[in-house]
Amino acid sequence: KQAEATEATEKPTQAEAKEDPVAKAEAKIKDLQAKLDEMEDKYLRSQAEMANMTNRFKKEQASLLKYAGQSMATAILPAMDNLSRALEIEVDDEASKQLKKGVEMVAQNIEAALKENEVTKIEALGKPFDPTLHQAVQTVSVEEGQTPETVVQVFQEGYMLKDRVLRPAMVVVAQ
Repeated sequence: KQAEATEATEKPTQAEAKEDPVAKAEAKIKDLQAKLDEMEDKYLRSQAEMANMTNRFKKEQASLLKYAGQSMATAILPAMDNLSRALEIEVDDEASKQLKKGVEMVAQNIEAALKENEVTKIEALGKPFDPTLHQAVQTVSVEEGQTPETVVQVFQEGYMLKDRVLRPAMVVVAQ
């Protein structure tokens, strides 16, 4: 009887021993599957991040190219103001007329270059006051024929580069 009891107790141990490698293999498969899922998730996230970085870089580069001439245009504006002031001076003699003609040609060339690079003057005179485009330096009371909140005089021209204000127009507003 003892031998039968020993055999009976040995059989489950052998069965357990046979199941143990299967259980170990299944556990290992589950572990490997979890690692695979984790790595796949990391891969997909890194791919998405790379795509986002590429898109962000392209947007930044497009923005830089769009407004590339901003500093140059801003630096030229005071020279344009001075040329405009020089053209306002009345001249009488022939030498002065020739000099004024030369200044006028330079001003036209600079204006053409600015227009080619999408730098435009802000229309202000007679337009409704817009604080995003105009800087009110003075207000005057409304006179006959004027509309309230309208620009009645321009002290300094304003300029825009595409859709960005480089310099607001300095204006007098009727109120």
